[in-house]
Amino acid sequence: MLDEATRVENEELQFDRVISESAGSAPSNTLAVICAACQTPIETEYFDVNGSTLCSRCRTVAEAAAETPRGIVPLITASLYGLGAGVFGAVLYYGVMAIAHLEIGLVAILIGYMVGYAVRTGARGRGARRFQVLAVALTYASIALAYAPMAMTQAIEADRTNQNVRAATAGSNPITAAATERRVAPTTPSGRRVLLSLVFLAALVAALPVLVVFGSLPSGLISGFIIFIGMRQAWKMTGAPWLQILGPYRVGAGTAATPA
Repeated sequence: MLDEATRVENEELQFDRVISESAGSAPSNTLAVICAACQTPIETEYFDVNGSTLCSRCRTVAEAAAETPRGIVPLITASLYGLGAGVFGAVLYYGVMAIAHLEIGLVAILIGYMVGYAVRTGARGRGARRFQVLAVALTYASIALAYAPMAMTQAIEADRTNQNVRAATAGSNPITAAATERRVAPTTPSGRRVLLSLVFLAALVAALPVLVVFGSLPSGLISGFIIFIGMRQAWKMTGAPWLQILGPYRVGAGTAATPA
């Protein structure tokens, strides 16, 4: 009985022992938030950028990335990139129409995406109103250029038919034939005449999408709407990014929304 009482007493004494952990395992009382970009703990102040928590350094980087490119060089580079994409898109669109004998308006949306992506790449991933105007103009020009070969082919065939009709009519009357030959005698065009011809040709090519839309009503309205979507796609892809910066906020303090 004595041994049993001694054992119970020892076990009860063990509950009175205090086991202390090392001071290093105690949790820290320092508050910190994590930067959403670089994953660095922030212990002083942070910013709210479009709903994300960023440190001061990442906030500066985000602000610099959203800044509109200055100077003429980015615009020239974006123009060259966009022009290349537009020419490729025009060739693709014409190939679909010429080979498949189908006018698939959805290709216009693809052209808008390609031109928008190329212009934004040329602008080093940034955007602005001037790049939006450039992208929309190149998208429209690419679609117009795709229609140009078919329009020229039809014009050449119509002119050839008219010449054959005039030749057949003049062949029955020698006097009329001689007068026709005098009228169609080759003349050397002047520089002004060549320039006017080029301007007229450029205006005709620029008007081709409109002529196609109104020339095939009411189904042309669908083509016009798809062309509009393609240009809108290019506009959206080259716009300046929306950036809302609030702060700075102190870690552990209230977060009243104040613009930076």
